Amino acid sequence: MHKLNDILSVIDSYIGGSQWFVFLLLGTGIFFTIYLKFPQFRYLKHSLRIVRGKFDKEGDKGDTSHFQALTTALSGTVGTGNIAGVALAIHLGGPAALFWMLVTAAVGMTTKFVEVTLSHKYREVAQDGSIAGGPMYYMKNRLNLKWLAVIFAVATVLSSFGTGSLPQVNSISNSLFETFGINHMLTGGVLALLLGFVIIGGIKRIAQVTSRLVPIMAIIYFIGAIAVIFYNYENILPSLEAIFGDVFTGTAATGGFLGGSIAFAFNRGVNRGLFSNEAGQGSAPIAHAAARAHEPVSEGLVALLEPFIDTIIICTLTGLVLLSSGVWTEKHENQFQDADLVVFDGTYSEQNQQDIDKLHNYLVGEADLPLFTGTLTVENGVVANQPTILHARSVAENVKVWVNAQPYSGPLELVNGKIDREKERNPSGLTLTGQSLMHSAPLTTIAFTRSWFGDFGKYIVSIGLLLFAFSTAISWSYYGDRAITYLFGSGKVIYYHIIYVIGFFVASFTDTTIIWTLSGITIALMTIPNLFGILALSKEMKNEVKSFWKEYADRFPGEKVPKG
Repeated sequence: MHKLNDILSVIDSYIGGSQWFVFLLLGTGIFFTIYLKFPQFRYLKHSLRIVRGKFDKEGDKGDTSHFQALTTALSGTVGTGNIAGVALAIHLGGPAALFWMLVTAAVGMTTKFVEVTLSHKYREVAQDGSIAGGPMYYMKNRLNLKWLAVIFAVATVLSSFGTGSLPQVNSISNSLFETFGINHMLTGGVLALLLGFVIIGGIKRIAQVTSRLVPIMAIIYFIGAIAVIFYNYENILPSLEAIFGDVFTGTAATGGFLGGSIAFAFNRGVNRGLFSNEAGQGSAPIAHAAARAHEPVSEGLVALLEPFIDTIIICTLTGLVLLSSGVWTEKHENQFQDADLVVFDGTYSEQNQQDIDKLHNYLVGEADLPLFTGTLTVENGVVANQPTILHARSVAENVKVWVNAQPYSGPLELVNGKIDREKERNPSGLTLTGQSLMHSAPLTTIAFTRSWFGDFGKYIVSIGLLLFAFSTAISWSYYGDRAITYLFGSGKVIYYHIIYVIGFFVASFTDTTIIWTLSGITIALMTIPNLFGILALSKEMKNEVKSFWKEYADRFPGEKVPKG
């Protein structure tokens, strides 16, 4: 299993995890932003009007309203990334990473506008009478590239498990177990039943659920976030200064020597921003294709709001919570994760500037330091002659070694700075704890306790994770549903639903690491064909926009409208 995961990681590093993939995503958004004359700014007011039904016509075809399509797509993008992803981006790239997340979201608004418009235009009516749409339909019907459409559809099915189902319930069950002590299997069983009830009802029931769930979860999260920010009101301006100031000063400080260059912050921010709102991936167009609309551009304008809500609003709230509370630069007691752990062959002090510089250069990839290989002696949980242990990009303090929650005494084998999990001399159940920086959802959880709510704030994060992740699973079930419809017809969808629900239950108590890695590949296999497709149809997109604004002006002659 480890070898397979390593192989998938290598493949992902050449596709979704590569620099060229990021530049393709960002470049496409920048191109359309300029080509369509900054629609994310010029059309924003009209987007809000269309969501409220201003452009609707009697007899418009579709299964959902504009608002329901928006909340369905939002429930697929607003997920654990808004809680954990922002914390990881700031941990790796500093406050400036949040700035670049906002920039990529602004660009992504245009990408989402384009992909939804074109996909809505070429949607079809499925055998069961429901609307079926998404990039695979314009690939087939407009570009006549059926093989490319098949690749996209297969990747969508795989991504529905890798992005929308298995890791989501795993995050939920882990969070509920840590916060409330609820058994993983019980969580999985209850949520699997609820999931099955929702998705078997099709897009109409999914839309009904998400149109209620998304506003509720947004309000809960908003209240918790605002409570933290205003509780630490004296840090609001310094936090904003850190976000924007680091961009212009060329630094990305993350607490002492952990800083990186502006390029480092850019890389982290762009990566998290692009994957947070899924602009260009081709998933949201599947939800929006079901919307009742006679003019594709009107639905594209609705979709334009998604990156704004997902990243510019929700991710900014999370970022300000982390920065204003100050938790991102503090060391916290936690259980160490192997992926974040490295043991050096030697000792380095945070009180020594030369040592700080060495560690800094190591962390940003500009220098190597010797890693420890050999045996450490542990007595009653304490490492004798302990070399420097780095965890979560910080020097770990008060390190203890445990086996099955009991202090460990004996040898500890390491290879190249990592605990050798395959050695017989290292007992199973061995863990390390101590004080270090933290990231992802655990860091956000701590930040939410720094308000008037106190420790109750951690429940807001747990509830937020539950609602965010569960709604993501609901939306992605529909994306996979439409991909199966394209590949095999409506009659086979029921079998997909059964497998989806069973997989959802099993993932609540099993390791999903390999699924996360696979999802990175399938996301790229969705995104790349979609981006090349919309670029090929750029002229058609411009004509669609002109046609839309002409009709809009004819229907509302007294209203000033932007030119296409």
